[in-house]
Amino acid sequence: MIKKAILLVALITLQLSWAYSQNQAVVLRHDIPFDSIRLSDPFILADKPTATYYMTGTGGVLWKSKDLKKWTGPFMVAKTNPNSWMGKDPMIWAAELHHYKGKYYYFATFTNRAVKIDTVGSNIIERRACHVLVSHQAQGPYVPMNDPVYLPANKPTLDGTLWVDTDGKPYLVYCYEWLQNLNGTIEKIALKPDLSGSIGEATLLFRASESPWSRESKNGQIGPNKVTDGPYLFRTATGRLGMLWTSWIDAVYTQGVAYSQSGTLDGPWVQENHPITPPNYGHGMLFRTLDGKWLMSVHSHKASNGRFVRYPRLFEVDLSGDKLVVGKLYIP
Repeated sequence: MIKKAILLVALITLQLSWAYSQNQAVVLRHDIPFDSIRLSDPFILADKPTATYYMTGTGGVLWKSKDLKKWTGPFMVAKTNPNSWMGKDPMIWAAELHHYKGKYYYFATFTNRAVKIDTVGSNIIERRACHVLVSHQAQGPYVPMNDPVYLPANKPTLDGTLWVDTDGKPYLVYCYEWLQNLNGTIEKIALKPDLSGSIGEATLLFRASESPWSRESKNGQIGPNKVTDGPYLFRTATGRLGMLWTSWIDAVYTQGVAYSQSGTLDGPWVQENHPITPPNYGHGMLFRTLDGKWLMSVHSHKASNGRFVRYPRLFEVDLSGDKLVVGKLYIP
């Protein structure tokens, strides 16, 4: 059941992303309420220089707002190289915006469906990898930098995010997809100082099977789930390093948290025993509003006309103690 749910939601996401990349049915809209937007993997940058919120996610689009309540978009902001490994019209998943050392960076997963890199069981695996684009302004456009690839071409990777560790160096933290390794992992790789490429080899942080809450039933047996999705790093007010990440409990999309015992990316990472959000919420990130309030952005999904539709939601959060505490839904 979980596999069918994952594939169905993924198919809808692919179809929407493909339509966006082809500029099909993308009409600029104004004053759209937050709860009327349909978007997977929502990531919100609260940009102080422009006093504006920028929201992106899967599909390569951007929405803008001054108050989180009414939004303008979608804008197409990702400009890829058609001669690169991504091909002419790559699908774009789980985009993030990061302001780093005076520039804005677009971390995203790009998929070239025309290139197959592996077959594992019944899974035909397409060329998919994390990559980083750059712009001098939050609203883009975002364009390629120096390195043509950040991660190995023979591995499907996704949901890359930025973290600057205690050594002062930037890292790409991402998922190595379960479709190939059958036990999804979260890994890190060092980035160049200007984020224009990666350095060295990747390091394993943890595997999906290490989670006590992420489970699936198969042939009457309950065992670990295989999916890792949407890592996002944060620190509490006490300096404790945590990581949001998402998996499934059978067919229910669910988000948990892990904490690093060393306070660095190297861990070891200890998984919390229970999910951190209610069922059917995941792929979360944290941001501080322009007036200083901490919020978590996630997506949920519901059935509509025989298919799943994903939509962004916000939760209040408390980072004042030693752990992240998720509060009630926040309505802008």
